[in-house]
Amino acid sequence: MRIGLMHGDVGGFTVEEQIQQIVDEEKDGFPCAWFGQIFGGDSLTLIALAGQRTKTIQIGTGVIPTYTRHPYAMAQQAMTVQAALDGRFVLGIGPSHQMVVERLWGLSYEKPARHMKEYLQVLLPLIREGQVRFSGEVYKVTAQVTVEGMKPLPVIISALAPMMLKLAGSMADGTATWMTGLKTVETHIVPSITSAAAEAGRPAPRIVVGLPVCVTDDVEAGREAAAKAFAMYGGLPNYRRMLDKEGAAGPADVAIMGNEAQVETQIRALASTGATDMVAPIFPTGPNARESFARTRALLQSLNG
Repeated sequence: MRIGLMHGDVGGFTVEEQIQQIVDEEKDGFPCAWFGQIFGGDSLTLIALAGQRTKTIQIGTGVIPTYTRHPYAMAQQAMTVQAALDGRFVLGIGPSHQMVVERLWGLSYEKPARHMKEYLQVLLPLIREGQVRFSGEVYKVTAQVTVEGMKPLPVIISALAPMMLKLAGSMADGTATWMTGLKTVETHIVPSITSAAAEAGRPAPRIVVGLPVCVTDDVEAGREAAAKAFAMYGGLPNYRRMLDKEGAAGPADVAIMGNEAQVETQIRALASTGATDMVAPIFPTGPNARESFARTRALLQSLNG
């Protein structure tokens, strides 16, 4: 299981600082890095810039919202980033949440699974074949796109519910999850998407699991910090359903934390579920947060060895 750190909206760093973080992670042997996108800067731009200063590290989005980008525009941007990284880019996309799409952006969130299916029906032919002719309920697109130097580009989607997992397995190249605990990954995510891929004759899917990580000797303080830092996710319906499946009261109950040995045990257990990747937003805690961050990063680095 590959382990990568989370960037983008996490931490409030400048563009240069974020690029330097990717450079440092490549130097330290991390196989991949991931960028989220909520209310911060444009992740695709950051990744293209980071790609110019790195050579081996794979960089992905986990994930970019679809409603604010037409699938043709997404294809153009993603294919350009893939060419800039010489094949090291993974495009992760998702519909976001009703609260964000409707209240913040003023768009309709009606039938998100239909939206995602049609989005993929436009996006994937453009990326894989350079052209599309599609007429659906939401999108009607006849177009071509060419980006010189573009290598095959994996596309994964944020999929938690059964219909979305079916799309992730049968059409896309995998899924990216968030706030989904070990038991739910093992009993719901992995079997659902793997079955969908097999039925469609698709390769084994990439299963990218995002969970907060903290190495600390004070687990109780860590749980309090996680409960506060990630409280909003416990109220979003998509994540709430996954937390309920896990039997978790809130995000703190699925965060990975403890001393080095305890965190390593939890991460190895996650790897045994069939997850192919782990995305780790580090949340330091305690009176010496810098030390907590350094311990967490060092452990994650060692587990990639």
